[in-house]
Amino acid sequence: MTSVIGLLGLGARAGSVLVGVEAVRAGLKRSKCRVVVVASDASPRACEKVVRLASARQVPRIAGPVAVELGRRLGRPPVMVAGVVDPALAQGIVRAGSNVTA
Repeated sequence: MTSVIGLLGLGARAGSVLVGVEAVRAGLKRSKCRVVVVASDASPRACEKVVRLASARQVPRIAGPVAVELGRRLGRPPVMVAGVVDPALAQGIVRAGSNVTA
């Protein structure tokens, strides 16, 4: 888990990570997201909005840490979902993730 959020932090600084439900949904609709990280305590509504769309687009999902920790690593308030747009970074996150769902 630590390496996943570490990679997300690097990606965020590089501008390769979409943060938040609406940004990730927009990225999924434009086929920009390569992987989605969902906070372990994400709200059911956020999960419904993002997870269903990610599943339909066959974008892998990774269970992330709690929203407060995810947000802290991304330099934001609590974050329920983050989407990675860089293909190489997404591959690294999928390899580092212990709980990947397609």
